[in-house]
Amino acid sequence: MARTSKAPRPFTTLMSTIVGLAFLWFFIRSSSSGSSRAGPLLKLNTGVPVSNTIKRYNLNAVSSTSHALENKERVLILTPVVKFYDEYWKNLLKLTYPRELLDIGFIVPKGSRGNAVLMSLEKAVQKVQTSRNKFASVTILKQDFDTSTGQTERERHAKDVQKQRRSELAMARNQLLISLLGPATSWVLHLDADITETPISLIEDLTAQNKDVLVPNCYQRYTTDEGSAAVRPYDYNSWRDSPTALDMAKTMGKDEVLLEGYADMATYRTLMAYMRTDDNFTGTRLEELDGVGGTALLVRADVHRDGGFFPSFAYEHLIETEGFARMSQRLGYKCWGMPDYLVFHHNE
Repeated sequence: MARTSKAPRPFTTLMSTIVGLAFLWFFIRSSSSGSSRAGPLLKLNTGVPVSNTIKRYNLNAVSSTSHALENKERVLILTPVVKFYDEYWKNLLKLTYPRELLDIGFIVPKGSRGNAVLMSLEKAVQKVQTSRNKFASVTILKQDFDTSTGQTERERHAKDVQKQRRSELAMARNQLLISLLGPATSWVLHLDADITETPISLIEDLTAQNKDVLVPNCYQRYTTDEGSAAVRPYDYNSWRDSPTALDMAKTMGKDEVLLEGYADMATYRTLMAYMRTDDNFTGTRLEELDGVGGTALLVRADVHRDGGFFPSFAYEHLIETEGFARMSQRLGYKCWGMPDYLVFHHNE
């Protein structure tokens, strides 16, 4: 005999409806809060919140192209600061790349010298970051070591302090880089604190070349004995290697470093400082290099993600930025220079 189905009770129907509506409300609320929690990272590199404490990022979605501005590519500017130059800061503020796409990182030395720099830096940063036109982020780190060399131009460039000085600079660059390179970063611009003049379109001009590692020519303005304004080469760390330098390296001890710009260590490399042919200051001619300086060094972020860093030790008899160039080559990347595009170093 067949059973007759019972009619649903009103109480059971009501409870089922309430539970269903509650579940639907919770689902919609969770989805809404999840999308807002991801914020701009979702737009930049499709970061997906998996939970309140877990996010997933797709690095394949991070672009670094010749159209950085149009593609809203994020740029990380990193500057070790031993002495604060107001001209550096003013030049940084003149750059035309949108500040909402710029993350800035500074690192200052330990000790009283670093404390003085920190005060000046924080004052300048506070003024900008409380305005409407602020950077996406500004981070200031303090080193766990002090600088061991003097900071006059003569003291910094004395040959007998070069290995120690550049080893410390490499450590500072690495601490900045490792601490601040993020999943949304497309490009990294290593900009020295004593670079006080660049074209205002520096970032757009360099990213437009779409190179893995790229450095402009660093010059210095000065006044001649006759009182005329002139410019001269300053940075000699951007070069194309020579058979002489390669042979010299073969005879060196494992901890010895080849240095550029010293008469008693003549390498006969081709220096980008002397490749300049255009008086326009913003020429875009490219030359492939084997060594690079770090005064205004643009690096595709993937080069760093793949393991390119600044050796604080003798790496194939090179150190710091020149060692980074060699390491980048070993990773399969190429280094380039723009001999006719000038940035200017402070003149003491």
